[in-house]
Amino acid sequence: MTEAGPGRGRPGETVSEPPAVLPGALRAWLGLIAALSALVVGTLGVMYAGHSESGRVDRWFVLPTDDSVRPPWRGVALAVDFLGEPVGAAVLVAAAVAWCLLLRRPRAAVLVVAAVALTVGTVTVVKSVVGRTIHGPGNLSYPSGHTAFLTALALVVALVAVGRLGLGRAAGVSLVCGAALAAGAVMGWAEVALSAHYPTDAVGGWCTALAVVPATAWLVDRVADASRPARL
Repeated sequence: MTEAGPGRGRPGETVSEPPAVLPGALRAWLGLIAALSALVVGTLGVMYAGHSESGRVDRWFVLPTDDSVRPPWRGVALAVDFLGEPVGAAVLVAAAVAWCLLLRRPRAAVLVVAAVALTVGTVTVVKSVVGRTIHGPGNLSYPSGHTAFLTALALVVALVAVGRLGLGRAAGVSLVCGAALAAGAVMGWAEVALSAHYPTDAVGGWCTALAVVPATAWLVDRVADASRPARL
């Protein structure tokens, strides 16, 4: 009897292995980016721990205690901000999961949920530890959860696209970093423009996603590969 190929299948049938959500060509670069991003999150957290006002770096950009955007851009900022609110975020996550399933990438669908959950969870923990506030003692601000969420989702979508398109290291890293930069910049702008966060909060949220998502993708691959039946 002829043995089946990698994975499950009928005798004589070659079945490809489920694609990794963290392409091998990108692991070293994204690992380095994740480590540097974690360092930035920690450094900014130490710098602004317990603060309740904008720092010197924040004042290079804007004073977030004043609304810095007027119509019609305020409406755009509010729309972007909605994407990070519970309802908007749920819609985006559901759409991303459905997209992954339509592509027959269940591992990627798991990554969407895991990466978003771990990123938001990390933000929550860091906020409570750092204790930076804006507009009152009850409003923890560092890092920005909205910015972290949208960046994390963009990173996952970009990783799926890299695998789908079979991109190499240079193109893959460029796509992933470009997607993260675009998402982080758009949401970060909205949060600062609406006085919801200091600019360094947005940077911290962006870097939190860059630190958490590659690690989560690596973990999802490891767990999925370990649970797959051994080849015959």
